[in-house]
Amino acid sequence: MKSVIIALVMTLAFTAQVQAYGTKEMKKVAPTAPVVTLDIVDTAVGAGQFKTLAAALTAADLVTTLKGAGPFTVFAPTDDAFKKLPKGTLEKLLKPENKATLAKILTYHVVGAEIMAKDVKAGPAKSVAGSDLNITTVGGVKINGTSAVTKTDIKATNGVIHIIDTVVLPPDVKL
Repeated sequence: MKSVIIALVMTLAFTAQVQAYGTKEMKKVAPTAPVVTLDIVDTAVGAGQFKTLAAALTAADLVTTLKGAGPFTVFAPTDDAFKKLPKGTLEKLLKPENKATLAKILTYHVVGAEIMAKDVKAGPAKSVAGSDLNITTVGGVKINGTSAVTKTDIKATNGVIHIIDTVVLPPDVKL
C-alpha cells in the first residue's frame, strides 16, 4: 500500500511539472495572425456596412476588377457615406446610362498598391481613375479634406480596405 501511495504522489508531481512547463512554453508562442481568405469585394460584402458600395460596384461592372490580383487599397465609403450625397444622386448614378461616371467615381477610391495605415503619408496618391487623391494626416487621415478615414487595415487577399465616412469625387466630376 505504501508503494502505491508513493507511486501516486510521484505521478501527480510529474504531471504538475509537465503542465507547468507546458503553460510556460505556450505563453512563449506568439499568436498567429488570422488567415485572410477573402478578396476586397467579398471582404466588403461580408462586413455588412457596404451594401451600397457593393451595388454600385455591380452597376459599374467593377466587381471582377476588384476581385482581381491587385494589390489594391480601397478607401471604402460606408452606406452612411453614400447617404450624404445630394438627394437622388445615387439613384441617378446607378442608372445604366451613367455607368462611366459611376465607374470613374468608384475607381477614384482605389489606389493600385497596398498601403497599410502605418505607410500612409500626406500628399498625393494616384487613384486608379487617374486623378490624385489628396491625403492629409494632421488630426487624423483625411481624403481630399472632406472624408475621414474611420477604420484602417482591413486585410483582403488582394489588398486592404480603409473605411471612409464620405464619398470623394474626382475633380472633373460634378454632381
